[in-house]
Amino acid sequence: MPVSSGSPEPLTTAQQELYDWLVDYIGCHRHSPSIRQMMQAMGLRSPAPVQSRLRHLQQKGWITWQEGQARTLQLLGGITSGIPVLGAVAAGGLVETFDDVQDRLDLAPVLETRGLFALTVNGDSMVDAHIADGDVVLMEPVVDAARLRQGTIVSALVPGSGTTLKHFHCDGLTVRLEAANSAYEPIELPVDQVQVQGKLAAVWRQM
Repeated sequence: MPVSSGSPEPLTTAQQELYDWLVDYIGCHRHSPSIRQMMQAMGLRSPAPVQSRLRHLQQKGWITWQEGQARTLQLLGGITSGIPVLGAVAAGGLVETFDDVQDRLDLAPVLETRGLFALTVNGDSMVDAHIADGDVVLMEPVVDAARLRQGTIVSALVPGSGTTLKHFHCDGLTVRLEAANSAYEPIELPVDQVQVQGKLAAVWRQM
């Protein structure tokens, strides 16, 4: 189990090298890399050394990670316990997300092990799903969008356009992102133009 309080334990040179690369990668791409990408970056030919370093990083309190699911990796080192607020998500049209949000939600550490992340809602397109402007949505990472149930509320990234919170529907080669507000038209896009980042786990509303 990762360390949830206090300072993380010191890292070996190899562990620090991987952690520093993860910080740069996640800071640039806003999601965690695959095991293969970590192998290539570290100049390794086998996944075993990478997985070993990840286990040690988790045991020492620098990351959370569900073994076998690289995309669930989240950084913890030097940061207080809590779920990171990664930015804002549109609940209207597609807009660019903000990258300068540094806040964290101080919830039970057990939630953190699920790889949850948080987004602040901008707009009113999901009001009929009881998600209002200014709410914070807790999202669970999605590894395989093809396994999502029709109508699941997701945060979806459209490269070059931005991120939006909508009901997800997939019909063959087309994805339909539906609002929970009749004032908004569905967004229909080719499946290869949509990256589902997470599915809704909970809504946090500050009164």
